[in-house]
Amino acid sequence: MPDLPHDVEGLKSLIEREVAALRADVRRKTEARLPLSTTITHASPISSRSLETFTSGRSEPTSDSRAEGGEEGEDSGEGCPNGAPGHDPWACLCSSLSAIPVSAALLDPVKDETGEITDFVIRAGNHVRSSQWLEAPDSQVGQRLLEARPGAATSGLLAALTAVFKSGRALNGLTVDYTEERHGRLRRAPLLYYAASCGNQLLTTWLPARSQAEILTLDAQHIASMGWGHWDLLSGTVDWSEGLHRIFRTDPSMPWSLTELCDAVLPGEVPALAELISAVLAGEEPSWARIRFRVFGEVRTLDLLGRPVAGTDGRPWAVHLVARDLTPQMRSRRRLAETQRETEALRQQAEAERRIASVMREALLPTHSAELAELGLTVAAAYLPAEPDAAVGGDWYKCRRLPDGRVLVAIGDAVGHGLDAVARMAQQRHALAGLAQTGASAGEMATWLNELVCSDPTALTATMITGHIDHDHVLRWACAGHPPPLLRRGDEVSTLASDHLGPLLGLMPGYAYETAPVPLHTGDLLLLYTDGVVERRGEDITVGITNLSRSLSGNAGLSPEETLDRIIADYTRTAHDDDACLLAIQVN
Repeated sequence: MPDLPHDVEGLKSLIEREVAALRADVRRKTEARLPLSTTITHASPISSRSLETFTSGRSEPTSDSRAEGGEEGEDSGEGCPNGAPGHDPWACLCSSLSAIPVSAALLDPVKDETGEITDFVIRAGNHVRSSQWLEAPDSQVGQRLLEARPGAATSGLLAALTAVFKSGRALNGLTVDYTEERHGRLRRAPLLYYAASCGNQLLTTWLPARSQAEILTLDAQHIASMGWGHWDLLSGTVDWSEGLHRIFRTDPSMPWSLTELCDAVLPGEVPALAELISAVLAGEEPSWARIRFRVFGEVRTLDLLGRPVAGTDGRPWAVHLVARDLTPQMRSRRRLAETQRETEALRQQAEAERRIASVMREALLPTHSAELAELGLTVAAAYLPAEPDAAVGGDWYKCRRLPDGRVLVAIGDAVGHGLDAVARMAQQRHALAGLAQTGASAGEMATWLNELVCSDPTALTATMITGHIDHDHVLRWACAGHPPPLLRRGDEVSTLASDHLGPLLGLMPGYAYETAPVPLHTGDLLLLYTDGVVERRGEDITVGITNLSRSLSGNAGLSPEETLDRIIADYTRTAHDDDACLLAIQVN
């Protein structure tokens, strides 16, 4: 694949070139075909009578049909709803109603002694039913409109048809909320009406304003935050679903072209969109990408699935895109009322979580033994739950000596709160402990743990840092979407380089995490922490990391336990939005 553009203008140029080449190729193939007029030139001669019949759309009556219907021009009118003597069915509009794909009827006005229209008579109709509970128009021929459609007066339909007959102005798409009581039950059908006067009669057609399938489709798009668009590359026409208009907040009558869609993509996402569109235009199917767009100042993340619509020559003549909006669209709705049983169940569940979490705290967050001191390390840890009543949440740490003499160091954050988060935290923590026994590197352990989380359909994403401190006091660590540790050396504090940082656990199956070495000196203090320490609502996380670095630098010379006490004292002045965990390791 050639080099893809990295800017919007380059992407637009790519699309315009591809579309222009496609249209030019199709034109060449079209012009090479034999014109239709050539075949007509060599056809048999057409008589003037036959040519008149061909252009008018009528068939010449045969001698048999004349014999059955009388002399030519003296039709008996049998078989036609109008049934008037001398009535020519070819000249009557009623003969074409059966070719109309929606409900259609031909109406005659009914006037009172003052000449005012009070009703209409159904003179002809076709067999198309606009709703399962409404009869077909051809079964109501001869009835008055108010007899066949009792709800025509209250819905405004009768008045609208009368206005068309009087003014001569056609009715284009009048939405009628038609309601009728039938067999003791109220029935309703939103209908879309069209009407035009034809001499002394009125032709009217109607169809469902929206079919049940369309309504269900709209609901599905809304619930799933999805939408789709269709771009005809040859004609330039564009069709968008209502869901796609909702995602991009566009006027339903003005869908965007492919180049206009490019204007909304974030600059850093242009290569991804360029790769997607190029793949679709090349006929690859399906093509998928996660791309961010800016919509009225708000960044929206969309999963886009592209599919080419190919012609008989194999080249795509249209592009079909399906979009799923991953941006939170709706806030959780509070339940209006709860039964006493539900309230009691929630109370019991909360009480059970507190009891279980209290028991698990000591098992999952133990104090450190003297064996680490024998290796020249002093360790301190602290856990700050987001909720005062919670003993433990999804944050965890691990620091222990391994059989090969290395020290396993880890800290992580399982998404969520409550007992579910505790269960995920315990699973990940114990899985890491088992992997550590294999002697694998930090990157290998992170890779295996990621596969474990990805393979569990009920699991959520998680962040983690894991590593080893070997006999020479070299930290070899890997990172899965977690804030990088801080290193205090003297009174200087720095963030460990995180060029090898990988994605969250459970996000990308098959990802291979890397291991990076960091030499530690005597007196160094390594601080690992979860995002609850540095993340505040309405504040960028880098601000929190800067504040934590400043606090760590101001406590130079203090032991790990004293350092954590000072940090905790600083941060208790602001309520925590999330659980927080700290692990401090000092090289003696």
